[in-house]
Amino acid sequence: MGRIKEPESAKLFMSVFTPEESLFQQGLDAFHPLFGEIDFVSERFSFHLTDYYREEMGGPLFRQIDFVSERFSFHLTDYYREEMGGPLFRHFITFERLISRALLSEIKQTTNRLEGKFANAQGNRRLNIDPGYLCLEHVILATTKSYTHRPYLKDGIYADLTLIYRNKSYQPLE
Repeated sequence: MGRIKEPESAKLFMSVFTPEESLFQQGLDAFHPLFGEIDFVSERFSFHLTDYYREEMGGPLFRQIDFVSERFSFHLTDYYREEMGGPLFRHFITFERLISRALLSEIKQTTNRLEGKFANAQGNRRLNIDPGYLCLEHVILATTKSYTHRPYLKDGIYADLTLIYRNKSYQPLE
């Protein structure tokens, strides 16, 4: 019989995108009391080739940052254009404090409430926050959408197995 034990803590990160610098800053300000100190903010990068939220969101995001990561491209989907408009810009942020992996569902519920707080008068999101965690074995995102590689956690939240650690690097599922 296997011995039951808690997994090691994981690095909390969030993907945040919006067309408005002020909303991004307000989001960062709201994260601190909820999740603790932010220890990394990536370079802003364009989300301009995705269309899912374009109608809802509007213009570009610009932010002064102290540390610049490599630029990431997320241009293979139109998923966000209708709700958010565009052009959209995305940042990844990480938090100093490690988290229990068991908290991912509650964290996603908290970020969903924050998205609602920043929604426009029609209820459309102006700030998209996707929390997840990084650990030695894999990278997991929290989502409300079910799929074959997304086991159910609780309270309508699923774990999206995004990357697995194999052959000395994080790799997408095949």
